[in-house]
Amino acid sequence: MKLTENQVIAIKRKRGELNMSIRGLERATGVSRWTLIDIFKHDHRNVNSKTFKKLNDWLINEYELATAVHPQKEAVKND
Repeated sequence: MKLTENQVIAIKRKRGELNMSIRGLERATGVSRWTLIDIFKHDHRNVNSKTFKKLNDWLINEYELATAVHPQKEAVKND
């Protein structure tokens, strides 16, 4: 499966918001740090389906947690 640039940007952005190291992201997602480095620094976009699912699941869960903590923020965006 192929990660889009928007997916990679979203993962990088969320990692930055959470001030996570590559090791922290590795622990949070279950994706090897070497794979993460390839994705972030070497424009590696073709990943296996398990890696794709792990990264997307983590990203979705993090955004769900963020909207649960700040529900008004989401409501303001929709107005």
